[in-house]
Amino acid sequence: MSDPAQSGFVHLRVRSAYSLLEGAIKAGKIGRMAADAGMPAVAVADRANLFGALEFSQTAKEAGVQPIVACALPVLGIGGQVNARWAKTPTVVLLAQNETGWLNLCALSSAAYLDAGEMAEPGVHWSQVAARSDGLILLSGGPCGPIDPLFVQGKTEEAHAALAALREAFGDRFYVELQRHGLDDERRAERGLVAWAYDNDVPLVATNDVYYAKAAQAKSHDALLCIADGAFTGQEERRRVTGEHWFKSAVAMRQLFADLPEACDNTLDIARRCAFLVKTHKPILPRFDTGAGRSEPDELAHQAREGLKVRLTEVTPAAPEEEYWTRLEWEVGIIQQMGFPGYFLIVSDFIKWAKQHGIPVGPGRGSGAGSLVAWALTITDLDPLRFGLLFERFLNPERVSMPDFDIDFCQERREEVIDYVQDRYGKDRVAQIITFGTLQARAVLRDVGRVLQMPLGQVDRLAKMVPANPANPVTLAQAIDLEPRLKEARDAEPSVRALLETALELEGLYRNASTHAAGIVIGDRPLTELVPLYQDPRSTIPASQFNMKWVEPAGLVKFDFLGLKTLTVLDRAHGYLERRGAAPSWNQLPLDDERTYELMASGQTVGVFQLESQGMRDTLRKMRCGSIEEITALISLYRPGPMEMIDTYIDRKFGRAEVDYLHPSLTEVLTETYGVIIYQEQVMKIAQILAGYSLGEADLLRRAMGKKKKEEMDFQRARFIKGASEKSVSESQSGGIFDLVAKFAGYGFNKSHAAAYALISFQTGWLKANHPVEFFAASMSLDLSNTDKLAVFYQDARRFEVPVRAPDVNRSSADFDVSWENGQGAVLYALGAIRNVGLEAMRHVVEVREQGGRFADIFDFLERVDPRCVNKRALEGLAKAGAFDSIHPNRRQLVEQADVLMAYCQSVAAERASAQVSLFGGDQAHAARPRLKSVEPWVGPERLDQELAAVGFYLSGHPLEDMEPALRRKRVTFVAEAVQRAEAGHEAFQMAGVVRRRQERASARTGEKFAFVTFSDPTGEFECLFPPEQLRRCREVLEPGASVMVKVRAKASDGEVRFFGDDASRMEGLLDDAGIGLRIHVSARSADAAALRARLERARSGAIGKGGEISLIASLEKGREVEMKLPGRYKLDGALRGALKSAPGVVMLEDA
Repeated sequence: MSDPAQSGFVHLRVRSAYSLLEGAIKAGKIGRMAADAGMPAVAVADRANLFGALEFSQTAKEAGVQPIVACALPVLGIGGQVNARWAKTPTVVLLAQNETGWLNLCALSSAAYLDAGEMAEPGVHWSQVAARSDGLILLSGGPCGPIDPLFVQGKTEEAHAALAALREAFGDRFYVELQRHGLDDERRAERGLVAWAYDNDVPLVATNDVYYAKAAQAKSHDALLCIADGAFTGQEERRRVTGEHWFKSAVAMRQLFADLPEACDNTLDIARRCAFLVKTHKPILPRFDTGAGRSEPDELAHQAREGLKVRLTEVTPAAPEEEYWTRLEWEVGIIQQMGFPGYFLIVSDFIKWAKQHGIPVGPGRGSGAGSLVAWALTITDLDPLRFGLLFERFLNPERVSMPDFDIDFCQERREEVIDYVQDRYGKDRVAQIITFGTLQARAVLRDVGRVLQMPLGQVDRLAKMVPANPANPVTLAQAIDLEPRLKEARDAEPSVRALLETALELEGLYRNASTHAAGIVIGDRPLTELVPLYQDPRSTIPASQFNMKWVEPAGLVKFDFLGLKTLTVLDRAHGYLERRGAAPSWNQLPLDDERTYELMASGQTVGVFQLESQGMRDTLRKMRCGSIEEITALISLYRPGPMEMIDTYIDRKFGRAEVDYLHPSLTEVLTETYGVIIYQEQVMKIAQILAGYSLGEADLLRRAMGKKKKEEMDFQRARFIKGASEKSVSESQSGGIFDLVAKFAGYGFNKSHAAAYALISFQTGWLKANHPVEFFAASMSLDLSNTDKLAVFYQDARRFEVPVRAPDVNRSSADFDVSWENGQGAVLYALGAIRNVGLEAMRHVVEVREQGGRFADIFDFLERVDPRCVNKRALEGLAKAGAFDSIHPNRRQLVEQADVLMAYCQSVAAERASAQVSLFGGDQAHAARPRLKSVEPWVGPERLDQELAAVGFYLSGHPLEDMEPALRRKRVTFVAEAVQRAEAGHEAFQMAGVVRRRQERASARTGEKFAFVTFSDPTGEFECLFPPEQLRRCREVLEPGASVMVKVRAKASDGEVRFFGDDASRMEGLLDDAGIGLRIHVSARSADAAALRARLERARSGAIGKGGEISLIASLEKGREVEMKLPGRYKLDGALRGALKSAPGVVMLEDA
């Protein structure tokens, strides 16, 4: 048998998938690959990063292979570079020999990202590498390194100098790297490298630059590089690697370097010299400076006792006070015994800081609300005894794991809390957590399709065959199994087969790095001593290079800082209410407020936290929640799985079904939920009462039931039955209860979390029920740039009879605001919500108004604002939205002459800047104001269409408003009434509306097109589904902007009304008949005959017998009237009605 020293080989340069869009092997599989290849060790050297160092170390160790932690580090300031357009910064390979080397490698990889500054890619200067060489082995870098290109380019002296510098820094830990992938440049460089190594007695080492696992994957890997570079596989000029960059066997590598066996021997030598793997650590908490000389355990006990005294003065205790104190001391004891006082103190400290600085903090989230200590320390705002919440669900003395508080902050001020934490513990000890985006099924199909240059439409069609389910993504292999059309396309076309095969190999690889939305880690030392760091270019705070799964095993403790939009809504509303002395204390609201429960029972909960979906609103109508406990139950039940129990719960609540408590001893536990097992805490209490479990054991039972492992369940079942028999419960009864509990435990909800979120639901519901004006202003403010959401709130505000005042430069703020006059509140529409104007620009306008008073006219506005803030598009947007109506009602004049107005604005600004005083002195200051050409204003539908373009929905009126009497005569039902009638059982309706949107989609089954069409009528908006046949017939009519009559069928189920289109016709064709007439009442004194004539001429109907007749009624003195019938027929549409209303002297219009 051959000597392994002469036949073995160790790969020292494997790129894992963490070399983003370069490596195609998952880090966790590399150890197993080496073991299968009979290799004693293997090194992962990813480009610039150590993302996979801990994962690779642990998985390689489990595979029985020695992990070598390395990095292909980009270096600047030494040697040369490949002379190609796609060349990147040259890299050298550094391998960690020991703990010191690992810390140096962490520091260098971190510096590559943190100090990159304006560099296009991460990298470090050679001087930093030389200064941190201890404990590291250096390889010269191969063809992509700083040395080989110099030999290739004939710069031998420079190459020798660079090699000498490398050896000087690393001494006998420096190896000259040779690679043989069959490239000319490798052969050219090798002669120089080998000669220098022999001349200077420096060892050679053979490596294969491994990008992918098997030779057959070369093609799919080539596509991966194209995805990375935005190239096509058919392109000549682009980056490529050869078909040799795979995980070759030791035999293959020995044959490749048969003439230089020592180069392979040295791979084993290096493996022997490296005796390090990244270890896991128990959680390392930062020290909390108590500031009072007390230890952390004593400080926790002191703060908890003092905090509980305060809490008990603020609430009516839900139990005798001794119970609170007994539970507090017991919890404190467990927290101290488990070693977590510091964790509680740290969280409490930053929450107290946030509250002191007016930053809204949520009442709790997750299981933390079960802790009385957390309540006493103000970490949570729910009294766990009042809500029946269990500490063991959060921190179980029988299952040691880190406590985990997730904290909700106001989303706009979350960063301030993180800044405080950085200042408190040190900027180098606080970081975010990295996350990796992957190539998922649909995305990988689109990417591979693009690089293979397949037709866009074909790729799009194939991608859409993959079911989209973000909560539980479907893999490509599953999609091919599920979807026969994908199989058919694969079997019919070789190009689709190639697409799917390539995509299957690339699916799941990492695409990019970013940062976790909430996670923050805090260390007791500079973080680079525990983990390497990464810098997301979009963030100011560094992130750990290990992701969520691996950062905690590395010893770092995670804190979740979440931004919750609803807290910002409540805070904004609080600010509005404060102005009129009506600001509530959110945590002191009366939880029995009738108005709030009436609002919920009506299902009018658009914008109410957790309760705004259509299905949830329907369930609210059926459930008629009357307490915070019932809201908690609803939030817990309204999820896949327990949803099937909602009807049981409702029937039992209203006495339509009998309540079953399973066993008399469980009545107390199950009364609150009418015998339905909803919460994990109920599962724990049932085990405690019925089978004698401690709550700690019961928590382990709950976890086992959630995981459903057979052996564990069999053990727990026997334990449950035995415990129950000791309490005189028969085996058949306790076994049946165990099985029932096990069924619900699988999807039982965490009551602590549900109760905390139910409190926020109640708070937003209370706000909407008691202060709807402030509710709508705050809600709209948080969706300022989402016009679809603003339209929903606007329609809802109309239902609540809350006036929404149109934007006005003399009254509105940049953001949504509230005004109160004579006891009537109104929402002031935000200037910043108008399209194309910009929030900052509008803040400038408001600032100018506040400094110099209201704007007198359009010229006063232009003379005072800065044209760099308010540009032409902003001016047009403001005009179309009607924001200048109070100072210049002719919107069209401003839009059509915006160039003239902006030129004037700029000249005034230039004059201001040069501080020139007008030659004419103060009296003539306005002489240079431009004269605007006289134009007819926009009226009726045209004016509203311009408003629609600027606002996103109809705000000051509706194009069909003037047509309402005529439409009613045609038996048209508007949507507000149609919904009520559909719920009462009506099915067929004649409806009318302006087409807002038409979205066509292809049927998954037949490929035929159907469409969702959104219509707007004077009472609201509705969506109508047109099936394929009806769409073919009506497509031309259903153009956005068209006024249409629609025949619909309505289906009401579960509180939701759906409309299906049967037919649609243009409105003018249906209304323009001889049966309609119009009477125009004018004042004889102020009427303008020319203006009236001009408006009527435009509406003259050319077709014989078409159109309606018009009569003119003039008011004379002494109450007399004269009526004249006008000759001809007229198109009596909204445009004419709007135009007539704007004519001087017209008093009113009346349908004849």
